[in-house]
Amino acid sequence: MGLSKQKKNRNVNSNRFLIRINVLGSAGPIRFVVNETELVTEVIDTTLKLYAREGRLPILGNDINGFYLYSTHVESDALIPWDAIGSHGVRDFMLCKKPQSSTPTSENGTSSLSRRGSWSLRGWLNKSLKLKISSH
Repeated sequence: MGLSKQKKNRNVNSNRFLIRINVLGSAGPIRFVVNETELVTEVIDTTLKLYAREGRLPILGNDINGFYLYSTHVESDALIPWDAIGSHGVRDFMLCKKPQSSTPTSENGTSSLSRRGSWSLRGWLNKSLKLKISSH
């Protein structure tokens, strides 16, 4: 069996579904179909490419390591980059740029953020909204 037939068979056997990704600071969500086995990093990459192709603002760039992807249905930490997108059981997500400020460090000088990210989406949004409101 040729490589193209194997690829077609793999796509037929896996589930595909429509996801919606809200990009923090942008008007309206981005929607596209994903394979349930796609990694979170692949979804972030596709989102950034579609966002740029549509000419949306603010300009985000294309560094997938500069963003967190969150589920909008569950208050949780950022999704793990190597998880399959279908393993979360949701179809609505939020893409947020990682904070540019210095990363909090512990007493031994290492980052206090875990692999999953130790700050919550709700806390970060509240802090961001307070900054925007107080600056006007």
